[in-house]
Amino acid sequence: MGIVDNAVYVDGERHAEPESLDVTYDLMRLRGGMGWIGLYRPDAAEISSIAAEFGLHELALEDTVSAHQRPKIERYGDVLFTVLRPARYLEDDERVEFGEVHVFTGPDFVVTVRHAESPDLARVRRRMEQSPELLRLGPEAVLYAILDQVVDEYAPVVAGLQNDIDEIEDEVFGGDPDVSRRIYSLFREVIEFQRATQPLVGMVEALQGGFDKYGVHDELQRRLRDVTDHAVRVTERADAFRVLLQNILTVNATLVGQRQNEETQRLTETSLAQNDVVKRISAWAAILFAPTLVGGIYGMNFDHMPELHWVWGYPLALALMVATSAAIWAVFKRKGWL
Repeated sequence: MGIVDNAVYVDGERHAEPESLDVTYDLMRLRGGMGWIGLYRPDAAEISSIAAEFGLHELALEDTVSAHQRPKIERYGDVLFTVLRPARYLEDDERVEFGEVHVFTGPDFVVTVRHAESPDLARVRRRMEQSPELLRLGPEAVLYAILDQVVDEYAPVVAGLQNDIDEIEDEVFGGDPDVSRRIYSLFREVIEFQRATQPLVGMVEALQGGFDKYGVHDELQRRLRDVTDHAVRVTERADAFRVLLQNILTVNATLVGQRQNEETQRLTETSLAQNDVVKRISAWAAILFAPTLVGGIYGMNFDHMPELHWVWGYPLALALMVATSAAIWAVFKRKGWL
């Protein structure tokens, strides 16, 4: 069953815990109390029963069944439909997990529908039950408490994101080759966090705009203003994280480009050094080729060769070897190959 907690409250006190929704409806009418029904991924029958009893609008029901809604607050007659995107930071995985909770508040009822593990609505219920004077203010007080819990649970997320950014900064300047992937992954989380938190300020301001019209109690007005202050701080931190990550991306790209330039320069210097070595080897090979050529020609042992029996043939051959080698050496020396 999708029912997590189901209770009827009379004058701020938990009066009954009905075993079914039908009994809850009967007790609400009999005792004139407030019903608070907590659902977790309810089935179609439960949603239909609640919709029929409390007259929930079909558009709001479609959003509740399909989930994956943006944070918003909408009024359908005397029923207020609120969608929140809570979040929690998973230390082991170093990532942010986003949830979704829908809240229906009417004149005498509150229905919460969770589609994820967060927020901890059981904690909200315990806190409200420990403050009967606040719970006595009705469904608006419960909505305030849920908003406050969602915003409070953003604090560990902000701390976790800040820690991840600090680690990324160390990795960027440490030359970690995998840091780019982590930056982009964290950037996506920050953007998703912004989408979850930015609408909150406008939502709470919209509630504040209806204080006079709906006669909201002064205590709730003060508490909602406090929620607004916390929401503003969270959204400002989220905006700062996005700007900081954009700067880190720029710095990382600059450092990567610098390292690539240094590597290219090193390869170029190595290539030039290798070219110098090849030039020297080629030059000496050419120098040694001249005497080898002369010696090869005069060492073929044919009977009929010019200057074969000439007295000055041998000295001339040696002189030719030396002169040719010297001339080639001078040419390469002038060109800087030696």
